Amino acid sequence: MAAGPACADTALQGQNARQERGEKTLANITGGAGKQVVDSLRDIAPDLGDWIINFAYGEVFSRPGLSLCTRELTTISALTALGNAQPQLKVHIDGALNVGCKPEEIVEVILQMAVYAGFPSALNGIGAAREVFAKRGIKIAARTDPAVPPQETR
Repeated sequence: MAAGPACADTALQGQNARQERGEKTLANITGGAGKQVVDSLRDIAPDLGDWIINFAYGEVFSRPGLSLCTRELTTISALTALGNAQPQLKVHIDGALNVGCKPEEIVEVILQMAVYAGFPSALNGIGAAREVFAKRGIKIAARTDPAVPPQETR
């Protein structure tokens, strides 16, 4: 049975809403960096850019149930564990800061990955965080006692 014009219109409206939601969420998290990534795909793999907007940000990142900060921290942990996604990790560290995550939280998530993904992955993650923090002028006070919470300095 073929879908009629009404079904096609409804599907298009859903697709447009998902794309609009995805673009808004992407901009909220990454500022212009995410759009630049998507735009850079238009000449060779525009579908990949559409999937990023429509699925990753229009469906997953925009879901209720977790804050954007929590979603960014989980993304940072996954990208750190992968160990081969430094450009994406930097974008998401920047995004985490954009949505209100504290630098210390980002560092702690990356440190946690040393246990599960290995020290090389954690070292690479810390290197990515260092670059993003330096670009933004963020300094974190060194901790001498792990039981004492760190103090952020800006």
